[in-house]
Amino acid sequence: MGYKELLAKNLIKPFKAKDQQVKKQMELANRDLKVAKAMLGVNNDWTYSIAYNAILQAVRALMYAKGFRPVGEGQHKTAIIFAELALGEKFEDEAKQSLVFAKKFVGSIEEVLKERR
Repeated sequence: MGYKELLAKNLIKPFKAKDQQVKKQMELANRDLKVAKAMLGVNNDWTYSIAYNAILQAVRALMYAKGFRPVGEGQHKTAIIFAELALGEKFEDEAKQSLVFAKKFVGSIEEVLKERR
């Protein structure tokens, strides 16, 4: 599956984001990573939820930077598919449940966004 197929399935649509919108999404992702780290060992269910939210914020930044945004239901699934396409890596379900994975994932997106500047 590629971007064209996501467009054809109406899962994403073209979107011209401002640099500030991309930056804001990454700020939110990094904020959530810090909170998830602070929650680690206190409440692991919340740690996972917050880390997953960081991933979604980072992917939204990536989508914006590449000229798209998710639409419709199941945007979280679309976001992960988009990230796999953009980063050229398949993310296994068990990896998605790890704070370490979230840090790596957000870091990978930050690197892609640096190349954009």
